[in-house]
Amino acid sequence: MALSFDSARLHNPYLTEEHEAWRHQLRRFLDAEVVPYLDDWEESGEIPDALWTKAADIGLLQLGYPEAYGGLSEGIDAWYSNITNEELTRAGSAGGLASNLLIHGIGLPPVAHFGSEAMKQEVIPPIMAGEKRIALGITEPSGGSDVANITTTARREGDHYIVNGSKTFISGAMKANWISAAVRTGGEGARGVSMLLIPTDLPGVSRTRLDRKQGWWCAETGTLYFDEVRVPVENLIGEEGQGFLVIMSNFNPERIGLAVTMEAASRVCLEEAVEWAQQRKTFGKRLADHQVIRHKIASMKQKINATQAYINYVTQAHIENRLSPGDLALAKVQASETMEYCTREASQILGGACYLRGNRVERFYREVRVNAIGGGSEEIMRDLAARQYQL
Repeated sequence: MALSFDSARLHNPYLTEEHEAWRHQLRRFLDAEVVPYLDDWEESGEIPDALWTKAADIGLLQLGYPEAYGGLSEGIDAWYSNITNEELTRAGSAGGLASNLLIHGIGLPPVAHFGSEAMKQEVIPPIMAGEKRIALGITEPSGGSDVANITTTARREGDHYIVNGSKTFISGAMKANWISAAVRTGGEGARGVSMLLIPTDLPGVSRTRLDRKQGWWCAETGTLYFDEVRVPVENLIGEEGQGFLVIMSNFNPERIGLAVTMEAASRVCLEEAVEWAQQRKTFGKRLADHQVIRHKIASMKQKINATQAYINYVTQAHIENRLSPGDLALAKVQASETMEYCTREASQILGGACYLRGNRVERFYREVRVNAIGGGSEEIMRDLAARQYQL
């Protein structure tokens, strides 16, 4: 059997018939509503608003959120999220589509897990219905990974926080109705950081689109500016000075999602390379009959196998509440190195055909770096692991 996106997947003993039914339902939706239009969305730099309501209709937006607020949580585990990220990648986007359509996956958990009841009632239902959107505001022009030293300030004045500063590289920023933002309410370091829900229609909030990107063109990435923005104290997410803990709670699902996306992108590249190698002829025989090409494909599959096995381990460990942050950090590095290798080798096999826009390998090649940096760069991930291992 020829290697393809599906046949190259290792058997996962944790997946049930219900998991595979979700994969089938989601794939049908993506093949009908996304695949034919994704190239145009990438070129235009945005996704049509109608896609959110369509995604809500099949339950895509609601996965994993409390049913009391319009979500779907009964029987939903992390494997559903993994399947979702796999299928979005198979559709042709290694993160750009998800970081817009599903950006609430990192913007909403702070509210869902730490927000007040009134905040949850206001924010979660319209997001579940695809009517409103929320993004996460952590990264600043001065840095991203050093979360404990963010500089956007929120000083208390009576019943409001007065917010000043900016956030950048924020996916989904341009049409978000709220931003779950990290702000400095106290002194230096992590203990001075809080999380604040900032409505983007407040006076003093402005934003600019970041168009000149290497990849993730349809993610509607932007920079947000806060100029004396008055935010009600009721919009504090969790407790004042506890924002660092809120932020850290977000990292495990985000990093698993990034790793899954990168492994799936690697399998897409393998599929494209195999298909091309079986069709293209050079020097009187198929590319697939040249030993050097066969070895490239075998090496790609070897790295993909190792990465998928690692992801399966960290996902189940996450479900069972025994996941080591160091192991997850290295799994993300493993996935980004595999994606970088597979996009390069697939590009070599496709040759000139990969140099033109409009194919998945070309797009994924451009999207390696954002995946390797986002959610914690390879260097930060290795250092996190080394520190946990007390080296």
